[in-house]
Amino acid sequence: MSTRLHPRSLACSMALALAGFSATAAAAPQMQASVDMGAANASQSAHVTLVLKLRNRDALAQYIRDTVTPGSPHFQQFLTTGQFASQYGASATDIAKVQAWLRQQGLGSTVMANHLAIRTTGTLRQFETAFRTSIHDYASRSGGRSFRRPVAQPAFPADIANLIATTTGLDTQRTFQSHRIRTLPLSGQHTVLPMLRTAKTGNPTATGIPGSYTVGDVADFYHINPLYQHGITGKGSTVAIVTLSNFDPADATAYWNDIGLTTKPNRITQVHVDGGGAIDGGSGETALDVEQAGGLAPDANIVVYDAPNAGNGFIDAFAQAVSDNTADSISTSWGGPEIYNFAALNVNGASDTDTTDVGDLVAFDEVLMEAAAQGQSVFAASGDSGAYDTVRGLGFGGGPGQFNAPLTVDSPASDPYITAAGGTTVPYTFSVTGAPSASISKESVWGWDYLETYLDANEPTDGGWHQYLYSVGGGGGVSVYWHTPFYQAFTQGIRRSQPKQTLVYNDPASGPYTYLKLPAHFRGRNVPDISLNADPQTGYIVVSSSDGGIISEGGTSFVAPQLNGISALLTQSSGHRVGFWNPQVYLLQNVFGYGAWSPFHAVRAGDNWFYQGKPHYTPSAGIGTLDVANLALFLKGGF
Repeated sequence: MSTRLHPRSLACSMALALAGFSATAAAAPQMQASVDMGAANASQSAHVTLVLKLRNRDALAQYIRDTVTPGSPHFQQFLTTGQFASQYGASATDIAKVQAWLRQQGLGSTVMANHLAIRTTGTLRQFETAFRTSIHDYASRSGGRSFRRPVAQPAFPADIANLIATTTGLDTQRTFQSHRIRTLPLSGQHTVLPMLRTAKTGNPTATGIPGSYTVGDVADFYHINPLYQHGITGKGSTVAIVTLSNFDPADATAYWNDIGLTTKPNRITQVHVDGGGAIDGGSGETALDVEQAGGLAPDANIVVYDAPNAGNGFIDAFAQAVSDNTADSISTSWGGPEIYNFAALNVNGASDTDTTDVGDLVAFDEVLMEAAAQGQSVFAASGDSGAYDTVRGLGFGGGPGQFNAPLTVDSPASDPYITAAGGTTVPYTFSVTGAPSASISKESVWGWDYLETYLDANEPTDGGWHQYLYSVGGGGGVSVYWHTPFYQAFTQGIRRSQPKQTLVYNDPASGPYTYLKLPAHFRGRNVPDISLNADPQTGYIVVSSSDGGIISEGGTSFVAPQLNGISALLTQSSGHRVGFWNPQVYLLQNVFGYGAWSPFHAVRAGDNWFYQGKPHYTPSAGIGTLDVANLALFLKGGF
C-alpha cells in the first residue's frame, strides 16, 4: 500500500455523502462560517449541566492504576458510585454553595449521584443573567443549520468559579459523527445477501462472506468460540450503549433471529436522556451497536442511553451511564475531531493553538475516570478518516472554500481513560468488471488507499469511485492535548505529534486562513489501542428499519461495541468486572509480545494513509488484534 503524505485535492466527505456511502454524519459547523442572527428568544427553555471539578485527582489516578495492578492492595477493589462521590466527587459543602447560587438565580437543580455534575433547567434569560453573557442565534453559511451559543464564556462568582470545571447545554453548535460507512459498490464485487446461514465449519451464525459478515464471523476471526464452548455467553453481565439517536429494539431482535442466534429474552432497557428518544438518521448506528455487542454476548443485559446530538446530550448520556453504574462495560461509536475543542487563532498564524476552550474534553475525562474507578470498561470508536480525522466532516482540498487535512485524532477515543477501537481489513479478494482481481492476503491496517491504487490502475478515466477514497480508514494518530499515559510509556512504537500541522481554510473572499496551529513533537496519547475488522469492504450485515432494512456497512463503529460484547464475556469468564482495559492489555503485550499463546496479533501490513502496520504498536492499529480465548486465560489467572 502506498502512504501519501500529500494526497490529491478532494472534497471527500461531500462526495461520500452525495454517493450515499457515508452514514448520516454531522459535519463540523463550529469550523464553518456562521451568521449572527441576533439575540435568541429569551423565553426559550434550556437544560444546562454544571460539571464540577474532581477532588483528589492525583489520588484517583493512582487508585485507578491500583485496581488493575496485581499485588496492589486495591487490586479489583472497584468503587460504588457512592464511594466514588464521597472520595473524589465534589464535597457536600461545595455542592451546597453552587446550589445556593443557582437558587438565587431562580434556578432549581439536581445533583448527580457521582457528585460530578449539577443539572438545571431554566429560560435563556435566566442563564444570561446568571452567567453574565448574552446568547445569540446563528446560522451556518453552508447548509443553513441553526444553533445558539453564548457570545462570551459563562462567568461565575469568585467563590464558586473554582468549583466548576465547565458548563454544557447553552451552546448547541457542536454535533458528533457516527463512525460507520457504507460498502463501496465496485462492479464485480459481492452484494449484500439475504441472511441465510451457510453450511461451514466454525461459528454456526457466521456467513463467511465479506461485506455480509455477522458476529459469528467475528467469533471466528478472533478466537472467541472456545469461550462459547465453555458456556461463556455474557450471562450475569450488563453492557451499555451510549448513543445520540434512539432505535427500534425490534431491529436487533430481527438481526439475532435471522442469523440463528439464541439470545436472552427481554434484555434491552432504553434510557432517554435530556429529551432523547427520536428516531432519525443516526438510528442505524444505535441498531448496529446493540446488534454487535448483544450478539457477541448473547446472554448479557443491554442498557441503551440515548440523547439528542447537540448541546450537552453526549456528555449527559455518558455521565448517566457511568453514574448509574449498572453496566460492566460501555461503548460509544460517536465522536469528533479532538481539535474541535480548541479555540481558533485570533490572528492568522500568530501563536500556538489556544486550548482554553476544552470543556468537553475535561468533562469526558472526569466521567471516564469515574468509570475506571468503578471497574467499568469503556470503549470508543477511533474514527473512519484514517490519520486525518477532520476530512469526513470538513472535506479536503487546496482550492477556495475548502479545508486542508492536518493529522488529527478523534475524541472521546483520544482520552487516556478509554480504550480506543481501531480498524483492520481481513483477507479478501476484490475486482471491477473486466479487470484482474486483487487480494488482501493478510489482516492489514484499514486504509482505502489500497483501493485507490487498484482503481487508478484499472479505472483511471472512470471518474468514479477512486475519487471518494481519501482518507477513509481506521482512525489513529497522536493526541495534541492528552499526554502519553503511563501504560504507553514503555511501549515500542509510540509516536509524538508531527510538525507543521495546521487546519487551514481557503476562504474564497480573503484567501487561506489558519484556524488552528497544532503543537509539534508533542508527547501525546497514541490512538488506537486495539483493532478489529472494520473495512466496509469486509464489513457486516446490519438490520436497521430506519435505513430500509438489511444493509452492509463497516467502520470503527463496529469495533467499539464488539469490544464491549467481548468485555462482557471476559466479565463472566473471570467472575468479576474487567476494569480499565488499557493498563492490563499494554502490560500483557509488553511482557509477552506476540505469538501462539499471546492474547494479541500484530498488524504488520497496510496503513491508515500515514501510519503503517508494524510488528509492534502503531498509531494505525494499536497493539494489534485480539485472541480472545487467550486473553480470557490471562485475565482469569490475574496474569
